[in-house]
Amino acid sequence: MTMQLCDTPAHELSILLRKKKISAKEIVESCLERVAAVDGRPGSLDPGENSSQDNQSVHAMITLTAEKALAQAKGLDDKVARGEPLGSLAGVPFTVKDIFCVKDTLTTAASRMLANFRAPYTATTVERMLAQDGLMIGKVNLDEYTFGSSNESTAFQPAPRNPWDTNRVPGGSSGGSAASVAAGEAAISLGTDTAGSIRQPAAFCGVVGIKPTYGRVSRYGLIAFASSLDCPGPLARNVTDAAMLLKAIAGPDRQDATAVTKAVPDYVGVLDQGVKGLRIGLSEDYFKIVYMDAETGEMLQKPVPDEVRAAVYHAAEILKAQGAEIIEDVPMPNTRYAIPAFFVISRVEAASNLHRFDGAKYGYRTAQPKRDLREMYQATRNEAFGLQPKLRILMGMYVSAAQYSEQYYSRALKVRTLIRRDFENVFDPGSSYHLDALLTPTTPTTAFEMGAVYGDSVLMQYADQFTVTANHAGIPGMTFPAGLGADGLPLGVQLLGPDFSEPILLRMGRVFEEGTQAEAWRLQKPQVLRGLA
Repeated sequence: MTMQLCDTPAHELSILLRKKKISAKEIVESCLERVAAVDGRPGSLDPGENSSQDNQSVHAMITLTAEKALAQAKGLDDKVARGEPLGSLAGVPFTVKDIFCVKDTLTTAASRMLANFRAPYTATTVERMLAQDGLMIGKVNLDEYTFGSSNESTAFQPAPRNPWDTNRVPGGSSGGSAASVAAGEAAISLGTDTAGSIRQPAAFCGVVGIKPTYGRVSRYGLIAFASSLDCPGPLARNVTDAAMLLKAIAGPDRQDATAVTKAVPDYVGVLDQGVKGLRIGLSEDYFKIVYMDAETGEMLQKPVPDEVRAAVYHAAEILKAQGAEIIEDVPMPNTRYAIPAFFVISRVEAASNLHRFDGAKYGYRTAQPKRDLREMYQATRNEAFGLQPKLRILMGMYVSAAQYSEQYYSRALKVRTLIRRDFENVFDPGSSYHLDALLTPTTPTTAFEMGAVYGDSVLMQYADQFTVTANHAGIPGMTFPAGLGADGLPLGVQLLGPDFSEPILLRMGRVFEEGTQAEAWRLQKPQVLRGLA
């Protein structure tokens, strides 16, 4: 069976377009046909009851930009016909997490608060993708303001579902991005990662996801959750495509003071350099979930399932066979405190960032007549914010209050420093470990069932225990598919490296990809694609 264009890797599409074997219009039409086949109705504020068809659809999209995509395709085909130079993403269809501003396009953050907001400018990352001749298919769903790990908190229902099993969540908050890529609605997607919000859904949906070094990619035009933790990054079906997208969006930006000025390497060009001589660590601290018993306050721990551990060790064997050195028993003692510290830091920053949404300047405003601005603010926020933003505002204000700041917020910042120090110690060339990367599970389980965890904020947050450490430390992390669990769902493994080590992580991911190309799980397709012509 001939591969459809929407399932063709991004780098191959770009080559075929340059050789004039396909047109940009054909690429966009293929993606739009796939959206029509598997996505179902887009999310809305008044969805009504789910039908049986709804429960079998992906629902990745909030806004399908079909007309704009076809117009972009025509412009690109004209460039090809004229023999003009093409950008690095020429012919590559992409989706954008609806937390990024795109000029004259709805930008909702999956919240009722911004349901009518059309952005007056375009985020730097999206602007760069378009400048490189990428083709934007649409804006995809997410947890409201990125607050969640399952995508179920979106105000735009039906919530996205996992293409591998539509009874399961796609992960969050970049669940729409991961689902759209896994389902072939686009070749690549732009997401954000605050505690693992690229890597966790990428693992759940069986795709590649990268959280870059903090500052490597501009945050300008991103509606912030926690400004010191947020990182835009790529999701793709393979390492090469992820490298292509990272190259396109990385680099300094005068509009973002946190964007670093360090030169951007050729991420694609280094992929074939192999892993010979690189040192990769394994840590027992990443093979268990450590959590607090709410009733006793006692710290408990639970090992990851055997299949999760086995996936990591299988990846280690593949890398070792190609010349990498595997170092076991690497101590990462402060990993266990990453989630509690995130609870505090992220809530304080979220509460601060949410203050701008008040009904006075843009977005939703209550229709109720009020006596003054204060009452208008209260009514607007009460009506337009979902449960998760409200919880974060309340907790953030509580833990940052003068009488509690030292007890909670200041202590959490100190824990963040300790987590960073753990990584510095094992990555230090002068240490006994001097690792080039740490190899870990991405998530402690495969994707959980819809409704199984939603509503328990604490339990859901622990799905990010292995990923959030990278956000605390500011280091890069990459997840890639590493097999299927006993339930037939994707398993992801993760690489964490020192600052700006994305080229090394990509090389490792590429070696694993090549070393497992003949494995049977690589032939399996997501549930929604089985039976499609």
